[in-house]
Amino acid sequence: MTITKQTAKQAIKDYIDGWGGVYSDWYVGIASDPRRRLFVDHNVNEENGRWIFQGCDSSSIARDVEEFFVNTLETKGGAGGGDYTTRFVYAYRITLTTKE
Repeated sequence: MTITKQTAKQAIKDYIDGWGGVYSDWYVGIASDPRRRLFVDHNVNEENGRWIFQGCDSSSIARDVEEFFVNTLETKGGAGGGDYTTRFVYAYRITLTTKE
C-alpha cells in the first residue's frame, strides 16, 4: 500500500522521534527495494536495528520526503539517487555496524 507525502513524512518522523536521539543520528534515503537497501547495502540489523520504510504514491513524492529529512531536519543521506521506480523512503539509526 502506498501513502501520501504528508503521511510518509509523519510516519517516519514519529518513528525517529519515538526512538530518540538527534536527527543527525539517522540516515534517510530512497530505494525501489528498501529491504535490500537497508539490510544488504547499509548493513542494518533487521531484528535489532531501528529502521522504517514507507511506500509513496510516486517517485517524486518519495524524493520530496527524502529531501525534507535531509535538508530540513538534517538527517544523514543525499538526494538524487534512484530512478522512476524509486517509490520507497527508508530511515535507519546509524550504528557502528551500519554503512552509510
